[in-house]
Amino acid sequence: MAWNEPGSGNRDPWNQGGKGSNQGPPDLDELFKRFKARLSGKPGGGKPGSGPRLAGGIGLVLGLVGLLWVMSGFYTVDEQQRAVVFRFGAYVGTTEPGLQWRLPWPIESHEKVNLTGVRNVTDRATMLTQDENIVDVELSVQYRVSSAVDYVVNVEDPDLTLRQATKAAVREVVGQNKMDFILTEGREAVADRTKQLLQERLEEYKAGLVVNEVNLRQVQPPEAVQAAFADAIKAREDLERLKNEAQAYANERIPRARGAAARTLEEATGYRDQVVAKAQGDASRFSQLVGEYRKAPQVTRDRLYLDAMSEVMGKTSKVLVDVDKGSPMIYLPLDQLLKNQPKPPLMEAAPEAAATPRVSGGDATRSRDRSR
Repeated sequence: MAWNEPGSGNRDPWNQGGKGSNQGPPDLDELFKRFKARLSGKPGGGKPGSGPRLAGGIGLVLGLVGLLWVMSGFYTVDEQQRAVVFRFGAYVGTTEPGLQWRLPWPIESHEKVNLTGVRNVTDRATMLTQDENIVDVELSVQYRVSSAVDYVVNVEDPDLTLRQATKAAVREVVGQNKMDFILTEGREAVADRTKQLLQERLEEYKAGLVVNEVNLRQVQPPEAVQAAFADAIKAREDLERLKNEAQAYANERIPRARGAAARTLEEATGYRDQVVAKAQGDASRFSQLVGEYRKAPQVTRDRLYLDAMSEVMGKTSKVLVDVDKGSPMIYLPLDQLLKNQPKPPLMEAAPEAAATPRVSGGDATRSRDRSR
């Protein structure tokens, strides 16, 4: 039923007064005044004591919020870390490990940096060598942070900067060397030179990074010509192997030849000294014989003859016997004759004994008679 219909008693929702009141809707300003009076706790604005309790609750909430804001300034730094503190975006200091406090955000902020952790970056690219050949190079770089302030402040993205500096350094080193050197014995030299150039550039940038190691994981020619390069490398290895074998043979033969030459020289020197000494002795003996011959020519002549005959006859197996002046009893030195006579081998003497025909007793007697 509407408030202004007949029989409704003419109830006005804007007027909570007595029945039949015919006043208009209340003023909005009056409603705002009543609401502000209730919040301020003034009389007539609400129940007594409601205003102070509301103000105390708001203060408590604000105090808790402030305490939490202050507590947000505490932070912990690990042993392997350092924290870089900024005040309104400007660097103000570096904190050591432990429990630390700074002014809460947005006044101050901090960034933690790990100084001991080793980081790794890998890069692979196709590069041009000094002799205008193409090689595929894959390398890895191990590095760590040396200065937390430089790492955070000086360079916007130090890790990306290191990647780009690595590419530039390895391309420079590869471009200064020939392909054969890079593929064979130059791998370590290329890695060392790349590390040196990379560290110099990082120090120029003040990136706060230090390079620990650079490793060439793979260096190979393009896939289309790998078979030809494999054959070339095999031929080079065979050449080195043959050189080593030849060197080993030379090391074996040369000392032997030198030893034989030294031995021949020593033998020749000994023979020369022997001949010279013998000649000098013969000359000295001849000089002495000349003196003795002048003193007694006949005696010296007989002595020389007897010495010569003794030497000649002493080497023969024949015996000369003077039958006319000899006695009936003849002594033959058989032991000396057999001693000087060479003995025939047993295998040769046996066939001769077997081939000698046997002679009967009568034949032997006739032979003796015939000889008489």
